Amino acid sequence: MTQLPQLQETLFLTDGGAETTLIFDDGIDLPDFAAFPLLDDPDGHAALTRYYERYAGIAERDGAGVVLETATWRASADWGARLGYDAKKLAGANRKAVDLLLDVRQRFAIPVVISGCVGPRRDAYRPDTTMSRDEARGYHAKQIRTFADTPADLVTAMTLTNTAEATGIVDAAREANVRVVISFTVETDGKLPSGETLGHAIERVDEDTVGYPAYYMVNCAHPTHIAPALDPEAPWAQRIRGLRANASKLSHAELDEAETLDRGDPAELANDYRALRAKFPLLTVLGGCCGTDHRHVDAISRAVSG
Repeated sequence: MTQLPQLQETLFLTDGGAETTLIFDDGIDLPDFAAFPLLDDPDGHAALTRYYERYAGIAERDGAGVVLETATWRASADWGARLGYDAKKLAGANRKAVDLLLDVRQRFAIPVVISGCVGPRRDAYRPDTTMSRDEARGYHAKQIRTFADTPADLVTAMTLTNTAEATGIVDAAREANVRVVISFTVETDGKLPSGETLGHAIERVDEDTVGYPAYYMVNCAHPTHIAPALDPEAPWAQRIRGLRANASKLSHAELDEAETLDRGDPAELANDYRALRAKFPLLTVLGGCCGTDHRHVDAISRAVSG
């Protein structure tokens, strides 16, 4: 497998909070917070294309690369079944998501890395039960194998809440011979929803998979929640290369109950990113999560590249 370009360059942007942007800015209904059904609708397909092009345009303007995640965070078996997708139709949706990004990539003269996005089996804000490592491998294997059969450059598992599911995903990626990135989420205390510390989670997954993940990320939490969990002197912290933070400082529980979107302050968020990057210069993959849009990523890019 070739080296991922975002491990060799100084800055790669990502997109932001796709689902919150589509719901609150574009007025699109997303049952179960799932964006992948839009791929089957011409208007939805066009909305996704516009969404991704904004971020690629920011990266091109600032001389950065961009990692774009497919709109498939919910495109796994359990969530797909809730939305009327059988295995064949679901696999088709995952392939369509990659095809959309291939089309976007050809219109920009910068490195555009296509990542097949995998989400948690259960609700990331309310992880009621935890799978075993083998159960996680079996559950996620179909979606990951689908991505492995496309031109996607890697698979990224986002908003993971525990090490067992993360390790099972890495096992499935290894079996499919595809590069994989693991992105954990943390609560306001800097710990995973499972109660594990971020450092322990990274060390555990690396130990159990012989360091197979290309790198780690943290997403779906505000920088003020993430920063206390990071230790500049710890070897495990050097494995974190990406950050996709929420705009809001609210907890996951508060966000789940909120009826309006807390967009936070793009300038303040950008300053938080700059401060974190000063302490952790290996943070080279930067974007947003819930409540962020192209304005937040624009501010982040200007702050860290200027």
